[in-house]
Amino acid sequence: MATIENNIGKEHYSSDSSNAAAPNTTTTNASNRQMGHEEHEAAKAAARFGYGPLAHINTAESGRLPAFGGEFQPGTYKSVSERKFANPAPLGLSAFALTTFVLSLINVGTMGTAAPNLVVGIAFGYGGLVQLLAGMWEMAVGNTFGATALSSYGGFWLAFAIILTPGGFDIETAAGADFAPTFGFFLMGWFIFTTVLLIATLRSTIAFFSLFFTLDLAFLFLGIGYLQATAAGPNTGCIKAGGVFGLLAAFLAWYNALAGILDDSNSFFVIPVAHFPWSVTGRERRMAKTERATV
Repeated sequence: MATIENNIGKEHYSSDSSNAAAPNTTTTNASNRQMGHEEHEAAKAAARFGYGPLAHINTAESGRLPAFGGEFQPGTYKSVSERKFANPAPLGLSAFALTTFVLSLINVGTMGTAAPNLVVGIAFGYGGLVQLLAGMWEMAVGNTFGATALSSYGGFWLAFAIILTPGGFDIETAAGADFAPTFGFFLMGWFIFTTVLLIATLRSTIAFFSLFFTLDLAFLFLGIGYLQATAAGPNTGCIKAGGVFGLLAAFLAWYNALAGILDDSNSFFVIPVAHFPWSVTGRERRMAKTERATV
């Protein structure tokens, strides 16, 4: 009797399990059904408002954000909505921009100025220390490019300030006639480093690429100016050309910083950053435009 009851119980359990599984199988088959073009477009529209069959799908591309200079990201990157730190990029960009702006005004000879002594204080405090800290915070949020760039340029400004500190380290006086060419070597090294970073921005935005492009030219002309120095001093034309490109780099740094600061919580608008046509975002936009044209 016990055996019969056990068999009946097993059959009953098996029947219930089969009946319970049937709706799930139907649901799975229904969800796996290939959606038509109109259904897919409607689903994408619904997903923008947080509902529909595509609302919670997170593919490798849809889960990533496009390149953005305001975040110091030259390529697609993971969403930052859940990070515990604020965005350090605008701080680093602003520190770089102000220090570069002041030095570049001196390099172009604005109002007859020539001695860069005032920049030493800014380079120590803002362009150096603050930008270095921003680079460390970029490392904390997982941005390798931002950490490398901001920390390195923070180190550049600290080194620049140490070299040119009046009556302090006395490096310029001790170097004597060799100072101009060796300082030219220093600047050309930064030209090479900036070129390396420039390559990494080729798939980003025009605003972000332009920042490194103008900075690269600034280092190039400044380096040539010191390498071509005479007894009278560095080559004036090259130094002024470096100053012009430095001013452009400063304003582009502020532009990218502003792009990182503005959002829908503090501004009525956001500023454009213009993605390259061959970037991930540019290709997606072309594909979307093609799809609309063929419908």
